Amino acid sequence: MALPEVEEDAERFAFSVRGKGFVWVWLERIEPKQPRVARPDVIAVRVANAQQKEWMLSSDQLKFFTEPHYNGFPAVLIRLAAIGLEELRQIVTDGWRCQAPRALTKEFDREK
Repeated sequence: MALPEVEEDAERFAFSVRGKGFVWVWLERIEPKQPRVARPDVIAVRVANAQQKEWMLSSDQLKFFTEPHYNGFPAVLIRLAAIGLEELRQIVTDGWRCQAPRALTKEFDREK
């Protein structure tokens, strides 16, 4: 909520900027053909592209992972217990940058 124009979803743990999601709780498929279950210990964060996703996944498999549901989609899953606050803050900010309009990110950078 500290980033410009962030909105929290009213129904689940998810955040967006101007209607574009950039961080949300992971919904795990535990039982086939059953609804997914929220895992509050894991979040999904939008990344810039497939290359960044692959780099993150290969850099630390304890922190970052994916599942078939996210194949071809620019987001990584993050185990919250395995990541420090400052690194998480930077990754979430980068996710926000992926979805925020360029003018908004420029304004944000000027105000820092």
